[in-house]
Amino acid sequence: MKMALEGVRVVDYSRLLPGPWCTQTLGDLGADVIKVEQPEIGDYGRFNPPNYKVGGVYFGSINRNKRSIALDLDRADDRAVAVELNAQADVIVEAFRPGVTKKLGIDYETVVKSNPNVIYCSITGFGNNSALGRVPGHDLSIQGVAGTLGKHLKTGSAPPMPTFQAGDFTAAAFATISVLAAYIRRTATGAGCYMEIPMYDSLISVSNVALSGALARLAGHSGKPEMEPWGRNPRYNIYPTRDGKYVTVCLLEYRGWKRFCEYIGRPELAPEESWADRHSDHGDRAASFREAIAGFCASRDRDALADEMAKVEISICAIYAPDEAVASAHAVSRGTVAFTDHPVEGRIPHLVDPLTHAGLSDPKRRPSPQLGEHSDEIRRELDEARSANAGRATRTQP
Repeated sequence: MKMALEGVRVVDYSRLLPGPWCTQTLGDLGADVIKVEQPEIGDYGRFNPPNYKVGGVYFGSINRNKRSIALDLDRADDRAVAVELNAQADVIVEAFRPGVTKKLGIDYETVVKSNPNVIYCSITGFGNNSALGRVPGHDLSIQGVAGTLGKHLKTGSAPPMPTFQAGDFTAAAFATISVLAAYIRRTATGAGCYMEIPMYDSLISVSNVALSGALARLAGHSGKPEMEPWGRNPRYNIYPTRDGKYVTVCLLEYRGWKRFCEYIGRPELAPEESWADRHSDHGDRAASFREAIAGFCASRDRDALADEMAKVEISICAIYAPDEAVASAHAVSRGTVAFTDHPVEGRIPHLVDPLTHAGLSDPKRRPSPQLGEHSDEIRRELDEARSANAGRATRTQP
């Protein structure tokens, strides 16, 4: 099946996250992604531990389906190569600090002169034209200013460190969506565009649950009570099991709660309730709910409990350590981890793009590149294109 972005060229100047995840997704969808890297150093993500034989696991997980060319953009000859690449690009993705692209001559205003239909996506931290525009946009900073970290803020104690790079990945997702939307529009109108995707704006836009109380107060209301998926709801929480492990309990809906109570022989704990009760802290009933759930979970080992609950369709699931998660029976059945033959690293695993199941993406076409691996190949292509253009120009002369 023809890939959705087959024939589309993406020039990627981004490093670390979120740009490389965005361009990897575009590559999975069939685009020819050319990753421009600094000679000898490359994408800083190459140095993130742990490693396979040579390269980093992290780098390999977000740079497949790309070709790497090493260019020193401080050198005029290498910058000329970048200018040629930009002139042929359908999409350009960059994540430099404010002012850097202009200094290097690869900014949108410069590129659009030779490539008026280009789709140019800048991924930034807090938004370039803002008071925080020059502050480096690290994920932790973004989560702090966006209020998602502050949801767990208590006087006298720091909130826990996040285990997911929400600011990075929401920006990566919105960057991907924006490029696809712009490309669809360009196929209809021929017009390219410039897009800035700040991590801050992206994270704020998907934080409607965490910020719901604050939004209500902005409108002049009390904002109380708020939804309680933050630890005070005994029916949406984490509980220990007999073997010292843990499970998630997600019994928000009355039907699921009623089924659980009947299953454990405690139907009196499930009188009729309204839909508004599902995300409450359950007030005076919370203690009895928590006691019943905790006692049941503590009576069984984690995996036996999870299997038992799956059979009766009750939402109590295992909490896996990362090694357990990638090797679990469910992960295997869903095909969430697959293996790629890498020319340097050997057979290495990768996390499967869920679009693969619909035949829309192919994560196996090309493993992550070595630094500058395709420099000669890409330069030859530029030479051939230059020669072809010169030939056409000669033939059209009177």
